[in-house]
Amino acid sequence: MKLPKILKYYSSFRSQHRKFSSTLLNRNLKRETFLEKISAGPGLQEFLNVKPSNALTRQSEVNEVFIPYLSVDNYNGQGRKVYFEVYGCQMNTNDTEVVWSILQTHGYDKCKDIKDADVIMVITCAIRERAEIKIWNRLQHLKALKNKRSIKRGPLQISILGCMAERLKQYVLEKEKCVDVVAGPDSYKDLPRLLALTRHYEHSAVNVLLSLDETYADVMPVRLNSESPTAFISIMRGCDNMCSYCIVPFTRGRERSRPLESIVNEVKVLANQGVQEVTLLGQNVNSYRDLSKDTVKKSTTVPGFKTVYKNKVNGLSFALLLQQVAETVPNMRIRFTSPHPKDFSEDVLRVIRDYPNICKNIHLPAQSGNNSVLERMRRGYTREAYLKLVDVIREFLPHVGLSSDFICGFCGETEAEFNDTVTLIEKVRYNMAYLFAYSMREKTSAYRNYKDDVPQLTKMERLQRMVEAFRKSAEELHKEFIGERELILIEGKSKRSDNYVFGRNEANIKVIVPLKNILINQSSIQQLEEIKIGDFVAVHVTESNSQVLKAEPLYKTSIQDFYSDK
Repeated sequence: MKLPKILKYYSSFRSQHRKFSSTLLNRNLKRETFLEKISAGPGLQEFLNVKPSNALTRQSEVNEVFIPYLSVDNYNGQGRKVYFEVYGCQMNTNDTEVVWSILQTHGYDKCKDIKDADVIMVITCAIRERAEIKIWNRLQHLKALKNKRSIKRGPLQISILGCMAERLKQYVLEKEKCVDVVAGPDSYKDLPRLLALTRHYEHSAVNVLLSLDETYADVMPVRLNSESPTAFISIMRGCDNMCSYCIVPFTRGRERSRPLESIVNEVKVLANQGVQEVTLLGQNVNSYRDLSKDTVKKSTTVPGFKTVYKNKVNGLSFALLLQQVAETVPNMRIRFTSPHPKDFSEDVLRVIRDYPNICKNIHLPAQSGNNSVLERMRRGYTREAYLKLVDVIREFLPHVGLSSDFICGFCGETEAEFNDTVTLIEKVRYNMAYLFAYSMREKTSAYRNYKDDVPQLTKMERLQRMVEAFRKSAEELHKEFIGERELILIEGKSKRSDNYVFGRNEANIKVIVPLKNILINQSSIQQLEEIKIGDFVAVHVTESNSQVLKAEPLYKTSIQDFYSDK
């Protein structure tokens, strides 16, 4: 072959080789870039719980699959302002502080005026129908705010959180198109992602997955009211009791407890912030069981009480938690709510008795005073067992303040059965009571098995009779405080006059005192100082009624000094 032909073939081969190498390199680069994008992109969870808004669906006749794609960087709120509206129990208040902690770490700010908000968070309750009706009515106002929002300010996002969100799930979005995010009690850590999805794609987002282990123990709540001398600490979540009237197990899930160490650490942080009183929270707070630690002790119920579940084996008990918290902060008041009567073992009562900073105040929900109604409610005890427990509690704690919950008009309740509730209220005598007419909830055992057959007018009439029975006995009980010296923690100014402040005594009764200069004891030195929020003050009770006590302030003191002098 002649040299010119050889050079021609060689030149052609070099050209083809370069093209092939370039193509192969480009393919490899594209493959690497594709793999990088896949690994840095969303996981399976990112594609769940997202629903296109109905407006967008109507705009297109084609069913398109919506695939959200956001990097973690997009989860940042970039200074968007959040406004919180909290409804329901103390647990919702604590949940709000958990939510605020999560959002704050993702670049959100908080505002006090709803007109300044970019995000409105409504933390909801589902325990009764009236609580949900209040939220539906509130959403009409929020919808109007959203519609008036100027385009320059960007979208106003409305989020429904908590028990109502968990109970109704997708239905919230179907009924109210103004809602952007629906999140259940166990999905608060997912809120930055959910908010980012609705902001970037204008799609509604839902996460209502319940968890078997989420306790938010790794989230340090940020208090909404940092000036308050009181705070709440969630020690466990969920409930296993399955009372037939109660929606809580379906909106809060199964019981799970925080590690004891994480609770003690949070108490220390609050003490350093100047908090003078903490309330330990749980749906069934005294069934607390830290299963992260092994013990040989098995949990037991009070004699005469039974449960629908097996007793828990191993773990650290509520009595031990109370003791460790009390010893960690001896000059901080300790309260807890809401308990179940079955878990008030003598171990718990001894700890309450032996530590002066644990308030001698016990919430003892009865719900009804009739055995047949209690059985239909699946409460796990009789009237007689409940009264025997009251006697045991008063043996350990002679001056205990008792409070309770009662429901009238439960399914099939007769007049005679209701009268047993009234006589129980009169016999026990409570300092405080939460009284309700029955409201049937979907998913509960009562919804499946019973009929809500007590007329509404009858329920209201019975509720009024319960209120009258409670107020009469509470008024008599509170008269016994007149002339006594009580210790109160000043929590704030009276609603009726800036010249008065209020606090609560051990029994959790509100005490009104005039705002004035009083003695402060420092060893042997005595001087005058003005009463301030957060002060422990010894007072002399002068008046009482079924709701409050009135008193004259004597001197400032501490928990240890007050009880050592008494």
